[in-house]
Amino acid sequence: MYQSLFVVKFVNWSWVGLGNYSRIIQDREFWAALGNTAIIGGISLALQSVIAMAVAFFCYRDPFVRGWRIIFLMPMLFMPSAVAFIWKLAFNDGRVISDILMSIGVVSNNVDWLASIWLARLTLIVADVWQWTPFLFIIFVGALQGQDEEIEEAARLDGASWSSIFWNISLPMMRPIIVVAVTLRGIDITTMFTNVYIMTQGTPGGATETMSYFIYRQGFRMFNFGYASAASVLMLIFTIIIAQTVVKRAFKSGKS
Repeated sequence: MYQSLFVVKFVNWSWVGLGNYSRIIQDREFWAALGNTAIIGGISLALQSVIAMAVAFFCYRDPFVRGWRIIFLMPMLFMPSAVAFIWKLAFNDGRVISDILMSIGVVSNNVDWLASIWLARLTLIVADVWQWTPFLFIIFVGALQGQDEEIEEAARLDGASWSSIFWNISLPMMRPIIVVAVTLRGIDITTMFTNVYIMTQGTPGGATETMSYFIYRQGFRMFNFGYASAASVLMLIFTIIIAQTVVKRAFKSGKS
């Protein structure tokens, strides 16, 4: 935060007060990066939440699926940089995904994943969903296993279906845990950098440049350390406000 009040060029520091913040507010690239973070992170978080909940419920219900839980956790054990390189190879360098799509007739030619804004964003979303869905999955499984079985048994005796039990009993009981888990994962998504740095470099035309990559580019490529610090402070403030608002509203509606 201290550096954000200066124009920092290595050893040359010039006091600018709130000048960096004033510049950032008028910087279209900053707002574009913020929007990209919201779009990519929001879609990724939504998919992770739905997939994790579905797999967790099947693991909780089916003893056979439960035995394969370790398989679902494996992606989270890999280093983020290794995962990014794997998906970069699959999408772009090795064209593995394109070959698979061509073999089943979905596309007729190799797909240039970085030529389209949404295709480039899709590569980041797929990589993030694949690696971090297990984080939510393991929390949701623990929440389901920690519920009082007598309540579910009473509902089954009353003739309730499994879907009815899930929507009307299990899900409401899990609400606080879901809110906390999704909020933590959402905060982590705002720092998405490794996948962008390795897979897309912010292309095409800055469409995949997230806030973390924007800060990195300003600080370590353009050497505007004060400007990058100001962007970091603003990103921290936005994240805190959004997280606090979501948690407060979720628990308030839960009590009502």
